[in-house]
Amino acid sequence: MSQGVKQPIGQKRLTNVAVVRLKKKGIRFEVACYKNKVVNWRNEVEKDLDEVLQTTTIFNNVSKGILAKREDLVDVFGTDDEEKICIRILAEGDMQVSDKERDVELSSMFKDVASIIAEKCVNPGTQRPYTISMIERALKDVHFSVDPKRGAKQQALHALQQLKEKLPIERARMRLKLQIPVTCRSDLMQLLTGQHATVESEDLGLHSSQLTVTCLVDPGAFRGLNTFVQSSCDGEGRMEVVSLAATEEAPTVGKRETDVSNNITSTSIAAKPVGQEDAEATATPSRAVHSRQEQAAAGPSSQVMYARGPIADLPDEHASRRERFAELDDLQPGWQVELCSRGAGSAFDAIFYSPSGQKVGAFANARRAALQYSKQQSSS
Repeated sequence: MSQGVKQPIGQKRLTNVAVVRLKKKGIRFEVACYKNKVVNWRNEVEKDLDEVLQTTTIFNNVSKGILAKREDLVDVFGTDDEEKICIRILAEGDMQVSDKERDVELSSMFKDVASIIAEKCVNPGTQRPYTISMIERALKDVHFSVDPKRGAKQQALHALQQLKEKLPIERARMRLKLQIPVTCRSDLMQLLTGQHATVESEDLGLHSSQLTVTCLVDPGAFRGLNTFVQSSCDGEGRMEVVSLAATEEAPTVGKRETDVSNNITSTSIAAKPVGQEDAEATATPSRAVHSRQEQAAAGPSSQVMYARGPIADLPDEHASRRERFAELDDLQPGWQVELCSRGAGSAFDAIFYSPSGQKVGAFANARRAALQYSKQQSSS
């Protein structure tokens, strides 16, 4: 019994195709791509062209299998190098998107907008942030719809204006630390007063020539303060962003103890005669101790349950948190965490610090920073 003769296959079947189309000089050019890969390519997440294109062949019509003529390619693109032409079509062409893909994209962007608002805004009455689910419900109540052609941050600022009709909400203020020469103090204070900023602390340096001011300002004031530090301090100014969204007061106990060791307080920074400064500096320790006693009598609003340290060293009573937070060390080793109780309740606030020692804040912010670091390492 004779066996069947094997025939060669002369066709390449293109399945699960996403078509990117570009029309120039009245001629349509198309390339066949894998779904969900074009967006990654345009966002520079995907670097391998073979992972994006099903074939480097240029078509006039992918669905009918009509190939583009070489003469047309040279006339329109100035070359017949198919790979270079494919890269240009991917960058400039229009992509066909199915209804389900469009719904997924809009849903993802809607969540991004809600996350940005929840991260950067607070309830002005409590100075506490809203949860993402509350923001999402409020956005739906005001009939907010996302625009896929605009960035999530830009739409978040627009959505905030609509949310103010539904919720008491405002942009959280930034916590900044400015280091300037003492001679520039009056100009800085005048600028901060004009920006309705809140000065949290003022500290003199070891040699009494540099002044460090920690303050809360509206995000819109950042550029003006940055310009002041760079232009008005003779190159001796420095500004550091402590927190992009200050939702709670910073701990003050450690700061007071530092002031005691340096024999300085916030009241000794004003420009005064030398003798008066020395007299006040001598009286500083007793005032600082008295201030700490007043704070202890009033009762702290939170208590440190786990001092800043490695995530892996969290005690067994916080085992669930240790397992959840371990993801940060997997993405970027060296993260640290501090646990604080909320008053007399059983709830805890977790404050995270990056491997470089910078305070990042909530777990969501830390995870986002660790993911970004992991992506940079994998791409390099």
